[in-house]
Amino acid sequence: MTPTNVIDIAGIRVGGDAPFMLITGPCQLESLDHARMMAERIAEACAPSGTRFVFKASYDKANRSSIGTARGLGMEKGLTILAKIREEFGCPVLTDVHEAAHCAPAAEAAVDILQIPAFLCRQTDLLLAAGETGAAINVKKGQFLAPWDMANVAKKIASTGNSRIMLCDRGTSFGYNTLVSDFRGLPIMAATGHPVVFDATHSIQQPSGRGTTSGGQREFAPVLARAAVAVGVSALFIETHQDPDNAPSDGPNMIPVDEMESLITDLRRYDDLTKGR
Repeated sequence: MTPTNVIDIAGIRVGGDAPFMLITGPCQLESLDHARMMAERIAEACAPSGTRFVFKASYDKANRSSIGTARGLGMEKGLTILAKIREEFGCPVLTDVHEAAHCAPAAEAAVDILQIPAFLCRQTDLLLAAGETGAAINVKKGQFLAPWDMANVAKKIASTGNSRIMLCDRGTSFGYNTLVSDFRGLPIMAATGHPVVFDATHSIQQPSGRGTTSGGQREFAPVLARAAVAVGVSALFIETHQDPDNAPSDGPNMIPVDEMESLITDLRRYDDLTKGR
């Protein structure tokens, strides 16, 4: 895959031939105690392989399947929790933003990476507001977009003078309630020069597959993650939870946190081989 530019995220080199950065955490924030527990478990899972991680969790899931599905703790409480996790664990943090007005407060609360959800990846005002914060931006490729279309998305953000852009593949719509991963898209997006992220857990999602909630096949997430690392991605996005089957959202996609250490160690071996280390 074409080597990409290197960007710095709180001291972590992302892109080029740097080891993959892991973006991981629960789908949505549940409480400060839960976030602390998850961050501690993730840090323990990453330590043996020396993998650098970004703690991710959403304060609001504004694109849920049903009106009755849990959305999260809200922006004010959620940003307070993320700031505490960043301070206590010394790790960068990431959260979704859904509206232009959310971008500046999130960045001011020390969120290192603002994430643009796939459904919103062409919303110009949102992209510009995110770029203007100066924070790193992770844009998820819409399930409806071709990988080469992401060059236009990146240019919108770059027009603000912010070059700290990552492009993330999370699968492409394939019929109803199904996604498929086309790994040709990873080097195509890397040709823009921006680091490429592969979202292994949302790529096996079955959107609205359970009627009022989304389904998923988490057993295939490690398979896709290994394939993406073999291609040479700059970062991996893997959601995790201590009890996925009882998580408030995206449970069918998340990897049990007890399984993360062996998975991360395995992925680092693939990464070392791919990048010649």
